[in-house]
Amino acid sequence: MQGNPARPDDGTVNGASVRVAVDAMGGDKGPDDIVAGALEAASVTVKPVLYGPQGLDTHGLELVEASEAIAMHEKPVEAVRAKTDSSLVLACRAVGDGEAHAVVSAGNTGATLAAGLFHIRRLPEVDRPAIAVVIPARDGPSVLLDSGANADARAEHLLQFAQMGSIFAHEMLEIDNPEVRLLSIGEEPEKGNQLTLEAHALLAESDLNFGGNVESRHILRRAGDVVVCDGFTGNVCLKLLEGTISTILEGIRDEIRSSTRGKVGGLLIRPAARHLRERLDPDTYGGAYLLGLRGLAVIAHGGSSPTAIANAIRLAARGVEHRVVERLAERLRGSVLASARSK
Repeated sequence: MQGNPARPDDGTVNGASVRVAVDAMGGDKGPDDIVAGALEAASVTVKPVLYGPQGLDTHGLELVEASEAIAMHEKPVEAVRAKTDSSLVLACRAVGDGEAHAVVSAGNTGATLAAGLFHIRRLPEVDRPAIAVVIPARDGPSVLLDSGANADARAEHLLQFAQMGSIFAHEMLEIDNPEVRLLSIGEEPEKGNQLTLEAHALLAESDLNFGGNVESRHILRRAGDVVVCDGFTGNVCLKLLEGTISTILEGIRDEIRSSTRGKVGGLLIRPAARHLRERLDPDTYGGAYLLGLRGLAVIAHGGSSPTAIANAIRLAARGVEHRVVERLAERLRGSVLASARSK
């Protein structure tokens, strides 16, 4: 699938609903929560199509039967090659064949990446796709990538992640001239390992709006519009953020419930607390984009609730409507051509 059709004013694709292929067998909680999330997301403009076993109760949503499922513990590449009739592989193949505009899976992340590479395929200008997560920072959202697709990376990969993240921030977050920051152990240019030192040099020489290094302690304060790193560092950082946010919110709730005074105070701060929880809750965004493929893929958390699945499907549909894949391809192609002309 080379790209999705242009988006008309009514939020559909050429007047038709956005078809989102949903891996009903991905995730930790079984298909019921995924079906519930798909039902919640279904609308006139968004049509979830479930990929799962025969007899799955979809409550009226379209079902494409899949006789196999890829488990979380399986080796990604081997599972994708062996289980060609799995719900994940069929859903990704639907995007590659143009039968769906996007795919959503809460299953094995490595398998989603492998299935995406095999069946949706990379954009010609992309060396490695990257997982882009929207971070709900205090002063506005920012994009963290790579958040887990590439445990090892080279400096030129980080430059490309930054290019994709900058395009994503402009198109999806509507940020003009996004500022790119490099995640490191200090703000000074000479701080970091060999990878960050080499990446810093490439980013400084690029035409991106590069603001230098940033430390992880600033991420929830909006360290930059785009924060770039290798996938190992990004995934560790993301899981630390998720765990910290969850622990703090649970601690506040427990303190409120622990005494009469706490309950009274809780009533007073309830509106502010609810707003904070909605802003920081990972379910709000639902998933992360796998950028760099010829079609749109969204990876949801394995423990996603129905609300998170619904939001992941909506996130996928918004990416289609904003033509993220096409604009990535156009901008990256332009960057490659400009670089070639300058040599």
